[in-house]
Amino acid sequence: MASTDEGRSTRTFFGQPPVLANLFGVELWERFSFYGMQGILLIYLYYPADQGGLGIDEGTATSIVGAYGGLVYLSTILGAWLADRVFGPERTLFYAAVVVMLGHIALSLLPALVGVAVGLVLIALGSGGVKANATSLVGTLYAPDDDRRDAGFSIFYLGINLGALAGPLLTGLLQENAGFHYGFALAAAGMFLGLVQYGAGRRRLSGAARVVPNPLTPDVARRVAVGAGIVLVVVVVILLTGVLPASKFATAVAVVSAVAAVIYFAVILGSGQVTDVERSRVVAFIPLFVASAAFWSLYQQQFTVVTIYSDQRLDRNLFGWEMPVSWVQSINPVMIIVLSGAFAALWTKLGPRQPSTPVKFSLGLAVMGIAFLLFLTMAGGGPNSAPLLGLAGILLVFTIAELLISPVGLSLSTKLAPEAFRTQMVALFFLSVALGTALSGVLAKFYSTDHESTYFGVIGAVAIMLGVALMIAVKPIRRLMSGVH
Repeated sequence: MASTDEGRSTRTFFGQPPVLANLFGVELWERFSFYGMQGILLIYLYYPADQGGLGIDEGTATSIVGAYGGLVYLSTILGAWLADRVFGPERTLFYAAVVVMLGHIALSLLPALVGVAVGLVLIALGSGGVKANATSLVGTLYAPDDDRRDAGFSIFYLGINLGALAGPLLTGLLQENAGFHYGFALAAAGMFLGLVQYGAGRRRLSGAARVVPNPLTPDVARRVAVGAGIVLVVVVVILLTGVLPASKFATAVAVVSAVAAVIYFAVILGSGQVTDVERSRVVAFIPLFVASAAFWSLYQQQFTVVTIYSDQRLDRNLFGWEMPVSWVQSINPVMIIVLSGAFAALWTKLGPRQPSTPVKFSLGLAVMGIAFLLFLTMAGGGPNSAPLLGLAGILLVFTIAELLISPVGLSLSTKLAPEAFRTQMVALFFLSVALGTALSGVLAKFYSTDHESTYFGVIGAVAIMLGVALMIAVKPIRRLMSGVH
């Protein structure tokens, strides 16, 4: 049964097309492994050897985490390209999930920096393929004028956050009681369960899900293979010779993401397969891309600055027991789980009367700036002085901002996508996340507990100003969107 037929079926998954349940499940387990590993990654890098860590300098550790996070989203380009030119979205999703599992296995079994290098590269490459194609496949379930689309993406986002909730809780417990490598092994087991679940229901995704929209000719395939080999050799040489130190990894990924975005926009806008209306919609996406990158540069600091803050400034005492640092990463998913349904219901109820996407983006960016300013209410204390409830309140504001941008941005990328670049337009949205995530690692190097008031105050104020600027530009952006809400 084709995905569009299922979208009209009388059977539903919480009022949505039934095949959404299968995509919901594989994304849940992939996010369980992803966030479970990421919840303990930074402290694994900078904790001393006597605590099971690698003893890397904090600034370098945040650069590695930022670069890795950026590479995950940068890899969505490769995942989207493989879907559009080689395998089709469904097969690319399955193979990418296998690569993710192998990466977690490498991180859990290989020693020290070897395990970090091999594991993070495999996880980043595989996660990019999963994210681009799972999102694209969700988009195919809805007609362009289907008001359920934003609600469907919000439900899909709920699956992401169920995994993101459970992952850090369980890997954090294992890390504290058995060691970091056991935590990484649990992440591998989670991805294995995701593959089993997805493999059992793969046949439900048919039609467009298995079509290769623009297959490579043999000649082009050979040139691509040669080019990929050259790039791989260059990257390996750069890493082995130390030309690019680890402290600059995040900056390098940010630069590559920005350059890739410019090239991607140029290719799409210059394509003869894109109509004038589609080209106008792609132009409308440019300021929203910038706003998205700015948002993620703040939001993704949950895995850099907020992790260090939780380790060094937060009072994590719960009735005489100190909770693991990674558990802080599960606060946001709890709030997403609670609020995503409310947001989905709100957008469904409002239907065509809901705020336009540019308005949602501008509000989300401004709210994210407010969240950073709220850190000022807890500034100036010593170790273990910041109350857990205070940080939880700030993460609630993070969550509201996230729900105004992230699922809405995923939905927007499918609505504005030219027909010839459907999956790759989703990858372009994830490029904004790659750029923002890498920048979160760059910005984190300026954070210290001694200067936290300046850090949070400046970044928060800049984000609010960007949100106001985008709100001013809403009308011209909407004209360029040519009827897309």
